[in-house]
Amino acid sequence: MTARLARLARPSAALLRRLRRDPRRGVRRLAARYERTRERARAERRRVVKLYREERGRRLAGQTVVGVDEVGRGCLAGPVLAAAVILPDGPPIAGLDDSKRLTPAARERLNDEIRARALAVAVAEASVEEIARLNIRGAALLAMRRAVEALGPLPDFALIDGRDRLALRLDHEAMVRGDAACACIAAASIVAKVARDRLMRELDGAFPGYGFAQHKGYSTAEHIDALVRLGPCPAHRRAFLPVAQLALFEWR
Repeated sequence: MTARLARLARPSAALLRRLRRDPRRGVRRLAARYERTRERARAERRRVVKLYREERGRRLAGQTVVGVDEVGRGCLAGPVLAAAVILPDGPPIAGLDDSKRLTPAARERLNDEIRARALAVAVAEASVEEIARLNIRGAALLAMRRAVEALGPLPDFALIDGRDRLALRLDHEAMVRGDAACACIAAASIVAKVARDRLMRELDGAFPGYGFAQHKGYSTAEHIDALVRLGPCPAHRRAFLPVAQLALFEWR
């Protein structure tokens, strides 16, 4: 019976009832494990379907909706990146979630699927120099606005992660924790994260020794140690602590 259940993709309800009453403990445990796995899969499908609720409502009203998110605010090095994504009205993308809750492998897989299925995708950045001039909040908003404007023909409505509205020529709404509550924002968070991680790996080659490929510019013990040893490089945000404290040393 155990082997039979293992071979079945969808055991019938009658079979599961029999297994739950089976005198063999191993069979009962297998049935219970299968049912827990099935319930987790159902909960995951419900979660993903719920992610699409906001934008589907707007699509039914005839609007084209773009999701916008940024990544890299809290880093000590590298630009801040933003992505804008317009998803199609079709089957949900399985596993779609806030990029921070995904493994690197899952983000790469979902990034490929998003780019293959999306109606439009755009990525933009604000440089280290712009971060210094505008502060990180202003630079993040600039990157998000650039991403939306890079789409070409503007959509009807934008859903933006966070609390801030943007200087856009279209109606939009800011959603706190939108990357965990709205499909198109979650998709934008994944695209932005994958794009920035790849950029930081390139910077690791340009400025070796800091470990950018590993920590992506965030404040880790390894990054701080490298700053102490090497001083800031041109990719570092000089106004950010502890980079500012070490600015008297130069990259070498």
